Amino acid sequence: MPYKICFVMCLISCAAAAGPVTTGSLVNEMVDMHRLASFPEPAYETVQFSSYDRLSSVPGGEHWFANSDGFGRERIPNFEAVLEEPGGEKPGEYLMCDIEGPGAIVRLWTARIEGSVRVYLDDAEEPLYEGPAEKFFLHPYDSFLEGTGLTRETLEGSFYQRNAAYAPLPFAKRCRIVWIGKIAGTHFYEIQARKYEPGAEVVTFTPQDLKTCAKDIRRVAGLLADVDREWPYRSKAKPEEFSVEIEPGKTAEALLLEGPGAIERLVLRVDAPDIERALRQTLLYVQCDRHPWPQVQSPVGDFFGAAPGINPYTSVPFTVASDGTMTCRYVMPYERTLRILFENRGAEKVAVSGSVLPTEYTWDENSSMHFRARWRADHDLVASKYREMGVQDLPFLLGRGKGVYVGTAVMLLNPNNVPTPWGNWWGEGDEKIFVDDDVQPSTFGTGSEDYFNYAWSANDHFHFPYCGQPRNDGPANRGFVVNFRWHVLDPLPFKNSIAFYMELFSHDRTPDFSYARIGYHYARPGFVDDHIAPTNEDLRVPELPATWEPLAKFGAARFEFQPCEDLIETSKDLVQVKGGLWQGGNMIVWTPKKSGEQLKLNLQFPDDGAYSVMLAGALQPEGGSFRAEIDGAAMQFNGRDSVSLATPHHLLSRIFSTRLKDMKEGAHALTLIALEAGKPIGLDFLGIKSD
Repeated sequence: MPYKICFVMCLISCAAAAGPVTTGSLVNEMVDMHRLASFPEPAYETVQFSSYDRLSSVPGGEHWFANSDGFGRERIPNFEAVLEEPGGEKPGEYLMCDIEGPGAIVRLWTARIEGSVRVYLDDAEEPLYEGPAEKFFLHPYDSFLEGTGLTRETLEGSFYQRNAAYAPLPFAKRCRIVWIGKIAGTHFYEIQARKYEPGAEVVTFTPQDLKTCAKDIRRVAGLLADVDREWPYRSKAKPEEFSVEIEPGKTAEALLLEGPGAIERLVLRVDAPDIERALRQTLLYVQCDRHPWPQVQSPVGDFFGAAPGINPYTSVPFTVASDGTMTCRYVMPYERTLRILFENRGAEKVAVSGSVLPTEYTWDENSSMHFRARWRADHDLVASKYREMGVQDLPFLLGRGKGVYVGTAVMLLNPNNVPTPWGNWWGEGDEKIFVDDDVQPSTFGTGSEDYFNYAWSANDHFHFPYCGQPRNDGPANRGFVVNFRWHVLDPLPFKNSIAFYMELFSHDRTPDFSYARIGYHYARPGFVDDHIAPTNEDLRVPELPATWEPLAKFGAARFEFQPCEDLIETSKDLVQVKGGLWQGGNMIVWTPKKSGEQLKLNLQFPDDGAYSVMLAGALQPEGGSFRAEIDGAAMQFNGRDSVSLATPHHLLSRIFSTRLKDMKEGAHALTLIALEAGKPIGLDFLGIKSD
């Protein structure tokens, strides 16, 4: 093929502009925030196929909170249909999805899945992919990389984000995915797909697409990998700066723009004596086109998915920097006017400074939409695992009208006192999203963490372009938690209505649970929702109890806990730190003066045998590291020879575990040996259990 013809065909197939839907156009949508501000053309609905419990068939009915969603042996197989019953050692075949008409797979997720899958596009007799299911769900493009110049490293962290894959697979006529495996095996999965309106022109994916569009894929991967430095803002205008001081109980207008136009970037910074309280009690309002209620109405910190306090992360729509500078890249169109106001509901004066990047925008009477983000919070909830008077559906957004749902953030306080993930996990609950005429949710999930693209109640801090957990205090999932997910490639259009719920479903009954959340969306004028303006009670900053004791339940069953300070003979070089994160309301901090310095903890084993030991340590910036010995013999915590207590941000509680064999009854010395001089080692409590 002549070079010019090849070049032109590549431009056509990889263009994000108007034209057929292709692999390339979908790849380019991954970094196009302007597209979200208009109702999609061609129109589509976003649906999800997942391993949710099929007993949940009647909304609000007897089994509405059934939770067998992928471990195997469910009463009803977690699939669309049983295609071939298993027999003896022969596995069964099960239909995951069968989507007729033009469409595209836009997101895949799994916590773990055994067996294999066959993926058929259109009328092909041979599958596009046949092989291990987990490989397809976590790394769907990997099987087609040979000869493209692309590598797994190109896609990791951009197209592949934690337990989810955003690797679009368009199809013109049909997509059919079959799972082959033992029904008793693990099979957690979510398949998110667009179903385009009949007649939409979609070009079916082929492995050659990755070679044809390799340049665009590398460009998009590069943008997603370094959003702050590489983001391609369209506007060439000068930013409009503002700065206001707001007295308690007052509201101040920071900016007024005349339209038509749009904001492409909003940057804010809050200064106050108590920054954590100010970020919750200073309200941000963005009011477009003289509507009586602002389309954006949220505490400043919560709006940026970073509350309470400053929780740094980078994603496509939002960045929160460690110095408190917060950036929003959701495009905010307006036809006539846009006002930005701040209301101070706190007791101290607050200063807010920032800027907006204005851009030209032509308001379309048929498709243009306002950006909306309305915050809500419920305090003093009782999180529960019980299906009667326990588990509940929390509303995120209930509305009537036309629009597109584009993101979710939750800001939680979980005061559960079990120190292990099995026991203090709050997020067994599924997302349930009804769109337009849905009788059953068209998006029905398998767990809150699954919705946020991770798995197994993980407590680590992480952030990707479309998802993250920038705060999780610990131990395990206790304390303050922030999760977010942005629907950029997988937005949820609605023509008439949307009802977004998330179950509050915990491992253990947990009173005094606080659950704040935002459902970010665009909507046409005339959209109405269930929003109620925040009260001062809503805006109070929830606090952990001043003291707590770890409970020996669930994953901590039969453990006996003691404060570390009770196990140490000397108080030399030890400092006590108070706070609600720590057992009994305080922990001890040892700051060794030199590497190799030792601290001994005295353990007592009541009988001969094997023991499990958990040590609660404090992670902090510039935290120290140590190795450990028991009676002079080297030992491991969490399977490692040394423990690091360093973390970039915050003060966190984390559990480090080990198993000791052949221990004799009586006293033993657990010795911590410092690996760095002058770096603090925070120690909270120690638990022992006979195995």
